[in-house]
Amino acid sequence: MANEKQRAAILNDSEIIDLYWQRDESAIGETDKKYGRYLYTVAYNILHERLDCEECLNDTYLGTWNTIPPTRPNAFQVFISKIMRNVAIDKYRHRRGERQVPSEMIVSLDEIGDTLTYDGSLEESESLRRTVAVLNDYLESVEAQKQLIFVCRYYYFDKVDEIAHMMGISTRTVFRILADMREELRERLQKEGISV
Repeated sequence: MANEKQRAAILNDSEIIDLYWQRDESAIGETDKKYGRYLYTVAYNILHERLDCEECLNDTYLGTWNTIPPTRPNAFQVFISKIMRNVAIDKYRHRRGERQVPSEMIVSLDEIGDTLTYDGSLEESESLRRTVAVLNDYLESVEAQKQLIFVCRYYYFDKVDEIAHMMGISTRTVFRILADMREELRERLQKEGISV
């Protein structure tokens, strides 16, 4: 009975967004109640440090508060996870300057690094735009399960065993799907004349 009351007390995303628009500070508490653990996991996959993750969580709530309004996100969970991801990556970069930090982000970026490269030069900016377009087209062409596996690994930096558990499949299957997708993406990029 208590669990039913707790579930009923959780606001839906549009109600939470309305609280932000009304500048009602309870919006932050409602966001934390509904998405706090999820956002913490996004940060932890990058940072692996409890205190840094908690700081990123606070920065994410502040960023959300400062962004809504004027923005009214269509997909609130995606919106706040993007803020968290950016905050955690910035924190990671800052920490990395101080010392080496083990991170699932580095492992997952190393995996896909041979497929997607960018050196930051102006010449590469057009190639990057084309690469993003090909990547988006590719992801739209695959089934939803593969999309989710790819995004979990290379956007949220989830560990392969966590993805396998979430999807109800074996770790080996996730590794195989990711390897196949990287190869398919590499072929598609080459077909489009984008060097890999």
